[in-house]
Amino acid sequence: MSQMTNETLANNGRMLFIECDNLVKIYKVADLEVVALQGLDLLVREGEMMALVGPSGSGKSTLMNILGGLDFPTAGRVRVGTHNLLDMTSRDQVKYRRHMVGFVWQQTARNLLPYLTARENVELPMALAGFPGRERHERSKDLLERVGLADRMGHRPDRLSGGEQQRVAIAVAMANRPAMLLADEPTGEVDSASAEAIFQALRTLNQEFGVTVIIVTHDMTVATRVDRVVGMRDGRTSTEILRRRDGDIAISEEEFAILDRTGRLQLPEAYIDALDMEDRVRLRLEPDHIGVWPEANPQGEMSSSDNQEAQQ
Repeated sequence: MSQMTNETLANNGRMLFIECDNLVKIYKVADLEVVALQGLDLLVREGEMMALVGPSGSGKSTLMNILGGLDFPTAGRVRVGTHNLLDMTSRDQVKYRRHMVGFVWQQTARNLLPYLTARENVELPMALAGFPGRERHERSKDLLERVGLADRMGHRPDRLSGGEQQRVAIAVAMANRPAMLLADEPTGEVDSASAEAIFQALRTLNQEFGVTVIIVTHDMTVATRVDRVVGMRDGRTSTEILRRRDGDIAISEEEFAILDRTGRLQLPEAYIDALDMEDRVRLRLEPDHIGVWPEANPQGEMSSSDNQEAQQ
C-alpha cells in the first residue's frame, strides 16, 4: 500500500474497515487461466463513501464480489470489519451477506420482487432475519422516507420509474442494518435526474447511518460526487483522487498514482500515449522526485559524469 494512502487514511480519524493485501483472483476457463486481480492492495476506512472506476476487465466487479462474500480470492488477504473472508465457511458466508452487506445491482429486476410493493420488498429481508413485525413496519417506512419515496410505498415495481426502483433497492439493501453497502452501476440504466436522486439517497444513508458505501461505476457524474475515487487497471488499483469539501462543494482535488509494496507504479494511460511510451522508459533520481522519459528521449540519458557517479 502506498505511503500516501496509508497516511491519508490514518489522518481522517476513522477505524480501518476494509483491508485488501496483495489480493489475487484467477479464474479457470477451460484450459486457460484469467487473472482478474493481480496483487491488489486497498484500504477503506469505516463510513467512507467512495467509487471504484475503471474499464471493463479491470477487476472492479471481481473485487466487489469478493468484498460482498460472493466469491473467494485465490491468494492474498482480505478483511472486512472483524471478518477474515478467506477463513469463512459456506454458512459463515450466508450470515455475512445477510447481516454485514447490502447489495444494489444495476439491473432493477435483480433487486426487487415484482409481486411485492415497495414497502413489502423492504420488509422481506427483515422477515427472513427474524425481525418482529412492528419493527419491520416502522423501519421500512423510515427507510423509504429517507430515500424520498414516502408517497410510493404501496406501489409495485412496475408502477415505479427506473430511478424509483433503484431507490427502493437501496432501502432494501439497508433493511438489515448492514455495515457496508455495495452498489454496482446503480445509475447505469436511468436518466441524469434519476441518477442524481439515487446518489442523494446513497449520500443520505451514508451520512445518517455511517454505512460504508462503495460504488462501482463508469458514470463519472457519480464519481465526481464522492470524496475518494480509486481507479483500477489490469487487476490493480492504479490511481486515486481525493477531494476536500465544504458541504456539497469540492474546494480542492488531488490525483495520485498508487505505488504498491513492491514498487510497482501504473502511469496514467493519457501520459503514456502523449509521450508515446512503450516497453521501456528511462528513469533519473532527482533530489525531490523521479524523472521518467521515453526510451528514445535524450532528456532521460545520463551524462558521462552521471554514469560514473551511478557506477560508483
